[in-house]
Amino acid sequence: MQCGVGHFTRLLLDALEKLEPGSCTSLTLTRSEGTPADIWRAIGSARSVVCNFPIVAWKRVILRPLLALAIARLRRRRVVLIQHEWGGLHWLRRITYIPALLLADSIVMFSPLVRRELADDRLVGWMQRKCVLAPLPPNIEAPAGIADSKLRQRLAVAREQGRLVIGHFGSIYPGKQPNALLRIGALLKERGLKPLIVYVGSFIRGVDTVEESFYARAAELGVIDDVVVSGYVESDHEVFGLFSEVHAFCYPLDEGLTARRSSVLTCVQSGRPLIVTGPALEDEFDHHPRFRELIHRGVIVLVAQGSGDEIYADRIASALQWPTVQSRFDFDGWWQDVAQAVRAQL
Repeated sequence: MQCGVGHFTRLLLDALEKLEPGSCTSLTLTRSEGTPADIWRAIGSARSVVCNFPIVAWKRVILRPLLALAIARLRRRRVVLIQHEWGGLHWLRRITYIPALLLADSIVMFSPLVRRELADDRLVGWMQRKCVLAPLPPNIEAPAGIADSKLRQRLAVAREQGRLVIGHFGSIYPGKQPNALLRIGALLKERGLKPLIVYVGSFIRGVDTVEESFYARAAELGVIDDVVVSGYVESDHEVFGLFSEVHAFCYPLDEGLTARRSSVLTCVQSGRPLIVTGPALEDEFDHHPRFRELIHRGVIVLVAQGSGDEIYADRIASALQWPTVQSRFDFDGWWQDVAQAVRAQL
């Protein structure tokens, strides 16, 4: 399974190369790749080092990225840390990233809310002064065509039978409150709308019992037979094939929508309605005009903070009457924006 942050890193490298061909290279660090000698040589030929956190396999490979950042500081190279999350991470993971925060000259974040989470951290809050905001693009671009699959055929049959197909895309972990959508599904089922909730993604395996609690909650609510988890989907064509059978996407988020939700930006490219909790901060999208435009155009439908499950259920039910809206999505433009923001830190 690919790591979303790892995928972002490769796309960022490509975008930076388009701005200045020949200016960047990458160094892969795994349990078997990237020896200390490799790191020393690579950093010796660089002016700056950019590292992305968090990583999925943090318990197995965290030492090598930290070693790379330490060597970069030792050799007086500029260190740019791209930190996608903070407060939503398990506390053990946050502890392992503290050395990276200390070693960084600047910390790039994508959400004012995440920056505030760092500022509110009693241990490392003072490091928020290193933070700069950048506009996050989606990792996945809608392909020209779609691919069929057994799951897509199953969803098509469900739609023909009059079922309401609700989508949720991306890795499944506590920060996305996947269980909240189960409650909304149960409410829709009580209304006789026959929901089928499709989680296009897979569970992140870590120190949490996310998968076990998810299925236990589904059984408790009586929707265990109305839930499908796809697992990792390798092909973008297959992903958008599944999207084509979804009536609406829904993200009930405790923290509200933030500018770091790349999965939301992937979903909106399908043209299907996307219903999500409104942002906690008024200035959440001030640094991200493209994201803000999607909200203003109604492509992303916001539900007020503190709304009950019935409000989400109403929005989803009404989505059956909304037309599919396909509009041009300037994928390269989104990536040029973030590349320029990161390039300014080098």
